[in-house]
Amino acid sequence: MSKQVLIIGLGQLGSSLAKTLSEKGMEVVAVDINKDIVDKTAVFIDDAVCLDATDETSLEKLSPREKDIIICAIGSKEPSILATALLRQMGCSNIISRATDKTHERILKAVGAKMVINPDEEYGKKFAYRILFQNEIADGNDDDIQLLDINVQPFMVGKSLIELALPNKYGIIVAAIKKGNKLTKPLPTGILEKDDVLLLVCTEASIEKMLKENS
Repeated sequence: MSKQVLIIGLGQLGSSLAKTLSEKGMEVVAVDINKDIVDKTAVFIDDAVCLDATDETSLEKLSPREKDIIICAIGSKEPSILATALLRQMGCSNIISRATDKTHERILKAVGAKMVINPDEEYGKKFAYRILFQNEIADGNDDDIQLLDINVQPFMVGKSLIELALPNKYGIIVAAIKKGNKLTKPLPTGILEKDDVLLLVCTEASIEKMLKENS
């Protein structure tokens, strides 16, 4: 069964997330207060709904507690804070909210966001590094080697890197393992635990192949 994600706010970030996650096989429900935006998004996702996510009654109708992940991508501060707080009060725990600055980020965490992202800041940092360390900026593609992190998947729990043989099977290299807040060296015989996070060097295609074959 595919994971269910609820995306609130269909600006540039929300729309891009909805389209990409839907293409990758997730069941996406997207929400925005603007009907024109909702109608445009509806063509490439499972369900798109026009409603005000700061209205508790309307938000409750989406059954947010049943979703695996909730992304509050609203760009305006007050609506994003209110929507995040309402979701937490409804018993939702896996809430990812968008912030526009550090103060906004602190408030979102205080009202219940599990994770807060600032896409503008993150993109600015990445773009700056590309300018600093590359002579030329080129568009990426699915064959590009990437450095990314993933939670240890169910099929990995209780196994060692030798048993998983990720480099041989999928061309995936484990560069480091994050245990709690500590980044550790990946030991070939070390046993992976369910709360570990793996820092991987790989292509997007190799990740997709691994997850598909072990789902």
